[in-house]
Amino acid sequence: MSTDTSTNDDPQSGRTITLTQADDGWWVARDEETGVASQGEKRQDALDNLDEAVALHKGEIGESIDTREQEEEVLEELGIDPDEVAQGRDEHDGLPDFM
Repeated sequence: MSTDTSTNDDPQSGRTITLTQADDGWWVARDEETGVASQGEKRQDALDNLDEAVALHKGEIGESIDTREQEEEVLEELGIDPDEVAQGRDEHDGLPDFM
């Protein structure tokens, strides 16, 4: 199941979000302008998570990662091997899908 909706505090903004319910029942919300997506067990959870993800993507919240060393530190904190990310960049000429 999928539906398109415009949601945020400014209904005139024209922001388009696609909501899709996966086979496992979880909802995936995708901001069509940025391509950022997030998920949640409920539709509202997916939308709330998407709002946060888009704000992070746009640099409106969160801390900036400006150096390779800072990036490696964050990746390690998340349990992601920085060498695998570097390898993925080399193999795919950019960021891996999970980034």
